[in-house]
Amino acid sequence: MTKVALIGAAACIVGVAALALGYQAGRSDVVVASAAPEMMSSTTASTTDRAEIEGIVRNYLINNPEVMIEVQTALNAKQEAAQKEASTEVISENRDKIFQSPMDAVFGNPKGDVTIVEFFDYNCGYCKKALPDMDALLKSDPNLRFVMKEFPILGADSTRAHIVAKAFKALMPDKYLEFHRDLLGGEGRATEASAMAIAVKLGANEAQIREKMLSPEVTKAFNENFELANSLSITGTPSYVVGNEVVPGALGADVLAEKISHIRNK
Repeated sequence: MTKVALIGAAACIVGVAALALGYQAGRSDVVVASAAPEMMSSTTASTTDRAEIEGIVRNYLINNPEVMIEVQTALNAKQEAAQKEASTEVISENRDKIFQSPMDAVFGNPKGDVTIVEFFDYNCGYCKKALPDMDALLKSDPNLRFVMKEFPILGADSTRAHIVAKAFKALMPDKYLEFHRDLLGGEGRATEASAMAIAVKLGANEAQIREKMLSPEVTKAFNENFELANSLSITGTPSYVVGNEVVPGALGADVLAEKISHIRNK
């Protein structure tokens, strides 16, 4: 349990105590109002009540520190449930943009019965580690559809590399999977230069790539993905959308396979 989490839990407990304090002070005010000559004593009574309740709360937390963990756990569970509900609603309202956008690359079976959507960055170390997971799933599951949403969040190099990738996909979609594996699976940092080198190696014309990089369609694709990520509270890569659920992190092929199986068995 982190220090911040424990402070949050303590704040919740103190908040409850504050309600009790407010109630007790209110009772004192009622009594004082009924006896006008003694009105000046209300401040003293309220101060005494506050000091007493704060002392009780302090002693209770010192003697029962596990309560803070229980409160923080309950708060986390409530927040996660609320976030999941909100994400489910966003997914429902944006299914076409998430699962069927023509601007995204689709690997595997284009007509597969289950779709996994991955938000990724070519310079994300965890995305690099997750690349074999995608390959393993596609190899073992002929009915899986994998949608790749380019989400460059790791600096200018990432942005420029992704722009080259978008241009290459538009001009040579049949070779984009090979391009994707080479750039994401390569050593070193992905840059405009490294992405362009791969594109040319795969047969692209650099002049045509650079012209396509200036297309408004490229900017539109990135803007849409960033808007979706923001709506889904996605802040890191890789992050997946599986069914009606947002799944953050490189969890491995086995975990994703279980979620795929769960969808099919519904």
